[in-house]
Amino acid sequence: MAGSTLAAQKATVPEPAPKPGRKHTESTLKKVREAGGLVCGVDIEEPEWTLADAHGNRKAFDEDICKAVAVAVLGADARATIKYFRDETSSLAALKSGSIDVLATASKNFRFDNGGVLFGTPVFYDYQGVMVDRDEGIHSLKDLEGKKICGLVGTEIEYQLGAYMAREGIKYIPAPFSEEGEMEAALVTGTCQAVTADVSQLAAERMAFKQLAPKYVIVPDVVITKDPLAPAVRTGDPQWAAIVDWTLHGLIQAEEMGITRANLQEMKKRDDMLVQRLLGTHKGWGTFLGLDDDWACRAIEAVGNYGEIFERDLGSHSPMKLDRGLNNLSSHGGLIYSNPIR
Repeated sequence: MAGSTLAAQKATVPEPAPKPGRKHTESTLKKVREAGGLVCGVDIEEPEWTLADAHGNRKAFDEDICKAVAVAVLGADARATIKYFRDETSSLAALKSGSIDVLATASKNFRFDNGGVLFGTPVFYDYQGVMVDRDEGIHSLKDLEGKKICGLVGTEIEYQLGAYMAREGIKYIPAPFSEEGEMEAALVTGTCQAVTADVSQLAAERMAFKQLAPKYVIVPDVVITKDPLAPAVRTGDPQWAAIVDWTLHGLIQAEEMGITRANLQEMKKRDDMLVQRLLGTHKGWGTFLGLDDDWACRAIEAVGNYGEIFERDLGSHSPMKLDRGLNNLSSHGGLIYSNPIR
């Protein structure tokens, strides 16, 4: 596994005592502070490594999550060691074994959300969609009636497409492939009229087309099945779970409030109680997590608000060019929203 580091600084906030009547497990917060750094897992979804995962590489997005948690806990110069994994199965095993402190994102599904792992709030709603040649005039799945749709054989993607099309009464020609590269070639040569996968994978495939990439579009509003991704921690440490989860809520709430990296210092001067709680100018709120009051302010300063991270790593400013879609704020028609700091 590879690693990358940011310089380290220990936080000085005292460790809260365990609550009476609870079995005390080793505190991840204490472990991270004593080590002077965070060990964070990132899935790189290596192509052709496994057909079990349907995501594209979210390396930059996940690394920003790792950095946000590290600086929230340890300070602005925090060290984060990143461990990279080829798929979700191996990264979740590493989390359960204790070799990483947090997994930046993994599928919050029935199979994974059982036994030893606790998922936080979804931070990226991946979903199964279709990619087509933009010149073919395909704007919905109904436009693929009688046409050939490529997908990876024996995967959840294949099963979900079949079930969805049967429910909708749309007849199509399934074209299963066992290799991603062959499937991509089938779309480019017109053998298939569409390719189906999770949109993060479709975006990664489109990047591989290089100069041909602008010719292909992920059809808007086609959601065959959702695949929410969320940070994951080990069970048995509710304080650490809350720290990781609320770090992400802080980044989302920053976008909801219009707080960015650029205007952060000006926003700290606002006479707005909710902004003051988030940015630490209203004292005492960090103690609920066992952190100092500037925890969220540091995270925003390090990586930006949620929207800035998305656009930089996955969206319009990234090579993947994913639309916000379901990952827009709920106030803009998406599924992303923060729990209130109150």
